[in-house]
Amino acid sequence: MKLNETQKSKNINEKTLIVAVDIGKAVNYGYFRAPNGRDVKPFPFYNNQRSFRVFWQRICQFKRDERLEDCVIGFESTGPYAEPLFHFLRKKPAKLVQVNPMHTKRLKELTGNSPNKTDKKDPRVISDVISLGHALTLIVPQGTAAQLRRLTQARERAIKSRTAMINQLQHLIFVVFPEFLKIMKKTSSKSAIYLIKNHPTPESIVNMGLESLTIILKKISRGKLGQDRAKRLFQTAQDSIGIDEGKESILLEIKHLICNIENENQFIDNLENEMGYYLKQIPYSDSILSIKGIGEITAAGLIGEVGDFRKFKTIPEIMKLAGLDLYEISSGKHKGQRRISKRGRSLIRKLLYFAAVNMVRPHGIMHQQYHQMVDRGIPKMKAMVAISRKLLRLIFALTRDNTLYKESYGTDTYKLAA
Repeated sequence: MKLNETQKSKNINEKTLIVAVDIGKAVNYGYFRAPNGRDVKPFPFYNNQRSFRVFWQRICQFKRDERLEDCVIGFESTGPYAEPLFHFLRKKPAKLVQVNPMHTKRLKELTGNSPNKTDKKDPRVISDVISLGHALTLIVPQGTAAQLRRLTQARERAIKSRTAMINQLQHLIFVVFPEFLKIMKKTSSKSAIYLIKNHPTPESIVNMGLESLTIILKKISRGKLGQDRAKRLFQTAQDSIGIDEGKESILLEIKHLICNIENENQFIDNLENEMGYYLKQIPYSDSILSIKGIGEITAAGLIGEVGDFRKFKTIPEIMKLAGLDLYEISSGKHKGQRRISKRGRSLIRKLLYFAAVNMVRPHGIMHQQYHQMVDRGIPKMKAMVAISRKLLRLIFALTRDNTLYKESYGTDTYKLAA
């Protein structure tokens, strides 16, 4: 069998107990089903150590009563509420799998011909999905990979929070000094942040004088901004239409936002330093970093989100995890377009997309492939998705074979080097 062919799940047989769990914040519902059809009515158990132990004891007892050898425990893909149970069960002799919520949503309408959703119905539906072989292996990051996942997610939240504060800052600046946003278009730049922090009003810019403003801009921007930018800012400050009513209160909030943005920047820097530290402890990190255009943050983020590239046996498995697997809707003479499912981890797609942007730039390793697709009439966004898929395949091959990427100089192809 070829490596890139999708394989049917072989977890379920006549000696396998199916356990389904509907996860909740305080109360979970468990359900057992034996191959002969005998089952246990869905029952509640709580998110604490004692309930977890009782839950596992009931599984073991049911296995002995039915003389079963294996156990598959399935969950619906969910948020953080399932993590304590994941980590409790991963140390037990059981196979952990996860079920796509879309599958359970569609299958539950077949159960009783009703869209009714209850905590007692959901575990039965999850077990049905597992029985059909549509569950995916649950890979719980451990050790260094777990640290990278937490750091990556914390960085994403911090960036989202910083972006919200920068947007709020722009709204306030527009009230007191609207012309500032036309001259300093990137509010998050060091030069703009410095001016907003120390000279947020048109009056303070004018009081500095053109010469002092020019010197400050050159120093903060390290020569990127000079007299021309300073002159434009100074002239607009002299004729600003910013309001005066309530200005002191607005400036107080601006000061608060600037302080929070600087703290968030420092926090993000600390997170990235930690990501670099843990990335060095991943045995195959050099394989990913050997690809021109992928930096430490991208590599650390991908490893954190995937968990462990080496635990995936086929390319379709990891494509599904990323939501980059293709599908089409065709019927009769109608031929549907192929699209990505977007049913995987969205952060993987985001990281791969930004890495693909580097790949298609001039002198990038996939620059020619990208332009060949665009020249054939493929929309640019679809071409970028195709490059993202190629990049994920390349990373999978490198980590699987423990090899380094080596560019073939003088040609537009790439190869793997041991």
